[in-house]
Amino acid sequence: MAAKKKSSGKKSGGKYGKAAGKTVESAMRRKKKGTLKSGPGGKGGTVKSRKQAIAIGLSEARKKGAKVPQKKSS
Repeated sequence: MAAKKKSSGKKSGGKYGKAAGKTVESAMRRKKKGTLKSGPGGKGGTVKSRKQAIAIGLSEARKKGAKVPQKKSS
């Protein structure tokens, strides 16, 4: 018989939840398609940067209430 691992009682949860990953994935797809826009209400220009697309995806996930760490304050 194999020995069972003893759990410490804590759940091993990452920084980001599954829903956050899905939202970022969606933003990346929209960037690739050329339909991802920056700015409030998508009134800005088309997003070209990968980093900007990820930031927009995380921001959308936050609004939906997904598990995402808070933005770093400057």
